[in-house]
Amino acid sequence: MKEALRYFENAREILKSAPVEDDAYTDEKYVREACGTAYLAVLKAIDEYLLTKGLSKKELPKSVDGYRKALQKHLAVHNGKLTREFERLYEELHIAGYYRGLLGHVDTVKAAFKSAKVFIEKIK
Repeated sequence: MKEALRYFENAREILKSAPVEDDAYTDEKYVREACGTAYLAVLKAIDEYLLTKGLSKKELPKSVDGYRKALQKHLAVHNGKLTREFERLYEELHIAGYYRGLLGHVDTVKAAFKSAKVFIEKIK
């Protein structure tokens, strides 16, 4: 999980660059970039897990639907909650945080980051 954790730490560093005022980030750019990088950390963790299970780099998922299927096939057998957690991370980090730039409250972003870290640790 070295690469996934490296991405996650990069996301945290990016977030540190975002100015905060009244418990909210005032520069959306840093928050969006950090959320996108944190989401990539989640995907990297899944990729690394799948590689340990014998998949080749060519066989790794190429879309969110591919990641959903891979989770159901390779990870849900061990922990059915992982698929739901992945969905929440996809919606919070990728859609709300990165794609739409809807996350701005410090506590909300930190909670999403904490969830991402927990997810990565679970599939280690």
